[in-house]
Amino acid sequence: MNICVFCGSSTGTDAVYPDAARETGKLIAQGGHTLVYGGGNVGLMGVVADSVLENGGKAIGVIPDFLMKREVGHLGLTELIVVNSMHERKKRMADMTDVFIALPGGWGTLDELAEILTWRQLGLIDQPIGLLNTNSFFSPLVSQMKIMAEKGFLPSSNLNLLIVENSSAKLLTMLGVVTV
Repeated sequence: MNICVFCGSSTGTDAVYPDAARETGKLIAQGGHTLVYGGGNVGLMGVVADSVLENGGKAIGVIPDFLMKREVGHLGLTELIVVNSMHERKKRMADMTDVFIALPGGWGTLDELAEILTWRQLGLIDQPIGLLNTNSFFSPLVSQMKIMAEKGFLPSSNLNLLIVENSSAKLLTMLGVVTV
């Protein structure tokens, strides 16, 4: 199974975030799955990829050429795919993915999560989508999604398109990736 992880190019200000990324990577590898992610060697992206590789798993990165030129591409991956644009990156990752997971991150992570949720809502994809709510990082976003539904901008049934858990093990179990 290919597990796509969206996450930050920074590690954040608290050790709990890289710890959760390491745990996620370890569980992906131990489950015999392959990581698909943005291809970076920095931030939580680098942490999760390194964890997968250190635990005997495979990691496929998809990175736009302009980011490779900034020397942020992870050169130790099982496979590194260089594409022309951010849009092509998201499409390529989605095409090879069985399950999506978002870990804490910034604008890029929100962009990827919002686009994949929109694709799911429109029926363009049918893969499960999970949100690792480490240290309640995504709680305000989940609250905002509930407001969107309450105010009629999002069908309330669409809230069920996103599985939210606070631990990697619980989230990956809920998504059918691992059994604990």
